[in-house]
Amino acid sequence: MNVLLHRTYYEEGTNSALFYNGQFLGFAIELPWLNNQRNVSCIPEGEYELKARYSKKFGHHLHIVDVNGRSLILLHPANNAKRELRGCIAPVTQLTGIGKGSNSKPLLQKLVSLGYQAFDRNENVLLTIKS
Repeated sequence: MNVLLHRTYYEEGTNSALFYNGQFLGFAIELPWLNNQRNVSCIPEGEYELKARYSKKFGHHLHIVDVNGRSLILLHPANNAKRELRGCIAPVTQLTGIGKGSNSKPLLQKLVSLGYQAFDRNENVLLTIKS
């Protein structure tokens, strides 16, 4: 399974279009690019493996594995990157501004469902990030 995040960078945040196996799925919000600094920057472009993860705070979500210089980078729900993200990525149904969106939870649930189905088929789930 392949997920593509096609980014547009702004000073205040990063907005992306999200694709699943080539089909448009929704959008994503992130912090601005600040040279991969922990807690204040989005992660570098590249290809990453996604793994299933569960926490009390976010429920079922996805973990982005092996991010250079970073740890515990997640795909989890959020609607405001500056207030709710510390380097992670939040899928959103609609963009409402730079680094802002709405209806994050339904899109995350759809992405998690697709990912978990792929895991059940013993498929790798890959996230490609590019601009």
